[in-house]
Amino acid sequence: MKNIHGFKALAAGFLINMTFGVLYSWSIFAYNLTETLHWTKTQASMPYTTAIMLFAVMMIPAGKLQAKYGGKTIASIGGILTGLGLVLSSMFQSTLGMCISFGILSGSGIGIGYAAVTPAVVQWFPENKKGVITGIVVSGFGLSTIYMAPLTNWMINRFGIFSAFRILGISLILLVVSLSQWFAQREGVLKTREITGNEVPWQKMVRTKEFILLWIMFASGALGGLMIIGHLSKIVSLQLGKNLGFTLVALTAISNAGGRPVSGMLSDKIGRAKTMLLLSASQGLIFLIMNRFDSFYALLFGAAVITFTYGSSFSVYPSAISDLFGKKNFGVNYGILFSAWGFGGVAGPILAGRIADSTGDYRYAYMIAATLSISSAVIAILYSKLEEKQRMNCRCIPESESA
Repeated sequence: MKNIHGFKALAAGFLINMTFGVLYSWSIFAYNLTETLHWTKTQASMPYTTAIMLFAVMMIPAGKLQAKYGGKTIASIGGILTGLGLVLSSMFQSTLGMCISFGILSGSGIGIGYAAVTPAVVQWFPENKKGVITGIVVSGFGLSTIYMAPLTNWMINRFGIFSAFRILGISLILLVVSLSQWFAQREGVLKTREITGNEVPWQKMVRTKEFILLWIMFASGALGGLMIIGHLSKIVSLQLGKNLGFTLVALTAISNAGGRPVSGMLSDKIGRAKTMLLLSASQGLIFLIMNRFDSFYALLFGAAVITFTYGSSFSVYPSAISDLFGKKNFGVNYGILFSAWGFGGVAGPILAGRIADSTGDYRYAYMIAATLSISSAVIAILYSKLEEKQRMNCRCIPESESA
């Protein structure tokens, strides 16, 4: 195997992201905290919300650290912080304590580790495989929903909630630190071949039209998608009158994860802009008719399209950032773009929840999500012209400006 280091890094990145999907286990912990400690639902959601914010914020410095110290070191630090936050969570019974342990420590660790993994993998593969390789790496995070929630539930039932925190934390540290050793740095190649041409630092990137359009599209997709994805269980209950939310969420984890390598491969073939247009338009159409679905299989189809298109963002957008602004500053540049997801991750579920509380259903949430998706499709058309110009000129900013 000619690229053995690349495929080892790919396997490590995929598996590490599956462990960082421990973020998705919080809903199981939250339910048990409301039962055992009599927390309110608002109290139980605060550590998760804090973790989401720190996840997004820490992507920015982590990208810079990864470029300086390499994926092996920074991914290991991310794993240690994430696991340590879980272990410390076993020592607290207050909302503040768990906001610090799970929210700040684990959230920061996930952001740091997640930011380090993709650059450590894509450096080993050619440019025309960037989208699909990125998609495979980040699909691990999406697939983690399938096993993490039932595993956490089993551990809590078997050992108790606080022992489950400790076991998950220690296991995560051991796994991530071990897998991180599979990363290696292509220092010679990076210096002589990879870091050439259009290498744009973040200070210049944030002033470009391309970045602004990408941020708006990413934020709109995350906001609209998470308005619905964050409430799928409740949606099933309201539209069908049945408690099948857990089944739906587990099944759509496959489409969430599958969208990442599939869309990455598609964007390698037809371009990032056309892929963004196709994904946004498909998502918007489903949002417009989602309220009419009155059977489990119809809702499953709608939710599968929404999670597929939502998951696709995590392979298409980082690939676009690398295309436009180069590999040298990819970590910090994508970390800044990822703030768009942080905005959607915090605002989306809260907005949909307030709409449902005030109206009794999700029809207005669907309309808002559809508007956001269709707006993103229109923006993708504008972005496609800039992408085509960049493709013809081989750079979106003159090389003299990026020095």
